[in-house]
Amino acid sequence: MGTRSRWLIISVGLGMLLNPLNSSMVAVVIPRLQKAFQLDFTVISWIIFAFYIASTIANPVVGKVSDIWGRKNVFLAGLLITLAASLGAPFAPTFGSLIALRVVQSIGTSMLISVGMAIIRIQVQEKQGAAASMLTIFQSGAAAIGPFVGGILIYWWDWYAIFFVNIPFVIISFLLAWKMIPSDEMPKASVIRNMSFGKWWGVMDGAGILLFTAGLVPLLIALLSIEGDSPISFTHVMIGVAGLITISAFIRHELKVTTPFIPMRSFAKYPAITWINIEFIVVNLLFYTLFFGIPSYLQVVRHVSEFHTGILMLTLGLSSLVASPLAGRWIDKSGPKPALLTAAILMILGSLWLANLNEDSPLLSVCVALAAFGFSNGLNGVGMQAALFKSSPKEIIGVASGLFSSSRNLGAILSSLLIAIMMGGQFSYKGFHLLGVALTIIALCLLYMSWARREPAQHPQS
Repeated sequence: MGTRSRWLIISVGLGMLLNPLNSSMVAVVIPRLQKAFQLDFTVISWIIFAFYIASTIANPVVGKVSDIWGRKNVFLAGLLITLAASLGAPFAPTFGSLIALRVVQSIGTSMLISVGMAIIRIQVQEKQGAAASMLTIFQSGAAAIGPFVGGILIYWWDWYAIFFVNIPFVIISFLLAWKMIPSDEMPKASVIRNMSFGKWWGVMDGAGILLFTAGLVPLLIALLSIEGDSPISFTHVMIGVAGLITISAFIRHELKVTTPFIPMRSFAKYPAITWINIEFIVVNLLFYTLFFGIPSYLQVVRHVSEFHTGILMLTLGLSSLVASPLAGRWIDKSGPKPALLTAAILMILGSLWLANLNEDSPLLSVCVALAAFGFSNGLNGVGMQAALFKSSPKEIIGVASGLFSSSRNLGAILSSLLIAIMMGGQFSYKGFHLLGVALTIIALCLLYMSWARREPAQHPQS
């Protein structure tokens, strides 16, 4: 890999890390926000859920936009939107306005994730496994060390510091990206600029985007309302049903239009893309269940301080950072499948270890499970991206990358649901044991999925 390719990946990676960093740092800010805005946990937790929901919707939308308007333009715009939200959020007068700015921040960072992957897929032709490993170092490393960084920032300053920390990353990424990302000529862009609004709406499939949003939001809200120790309300059931009906209408619409927002027929032509996204949802369901579950277990059940919890969680991030470059070289030599199988086995072992923790287990024993999941996260991050690059033709890489990022968010959202079902209203040793058993079963399913998936042929770059 040449020097220019490395600097291109660094410029893109510095922007891409902002989404996982901001989605993970906020987890340790919840108590401070409760105190600052005088709200209970249920309301404050929407600072997390709003980010994931907005990102899940925005990822494929900006992928579609970038396929038409140009990826460099969308990437730079995403940095500016992220900068504006990060400057405004610390001064939000109400919690509602903070949520709104958090949604804006999610959209901006989602533009960086989806478009950044597409840029690397197109511009870096050689050693794509190594390229994916470098992106994984930025993304997975940022997600894994987010709680530690957030804890340090809160310890020295206050909750607003987690927004100000974005500013240097945005500035450096913008300057590097302006210089390093080639300007891409998009054939449709000049034509669309001269279109009427009605024709532009049709090309962008505005109706499809609205149906996708109108179906996904109520469906996710209904899922997030489920609590293990409470009956499901009729209202939330109806909200979920309405979401499913709208999603069904969205699928029918996408199969009929000539320029669909999400090209269902293209994905049917390349089933490996769909399979990779399903695997990625399961991978992130496992990872984020551990990511959100372990800190609560340590603080609520074992009475460990926030600071020491952050120190222990570093095991997850460091293991992921060690695994990522090794995975890149391995995947360039042997393809994604061996690495993904190894990652699934590590998740099985880590889940079994969690299921056997008890009151007498030393705190450091938690690091064994964190290390297993950290190494698997590095292998999965590189392996899944390499598999996506290999499976996706150039003409739909923007949307494919966006859906891939949305799969990460869906896995994170489902992890909250799994934790709520297993734990009920309170973390306990019994609930944590059940959670470990559930993760073991899911990890075994992932192992089978990784084994059963067939490697697709490499698609041409041009």
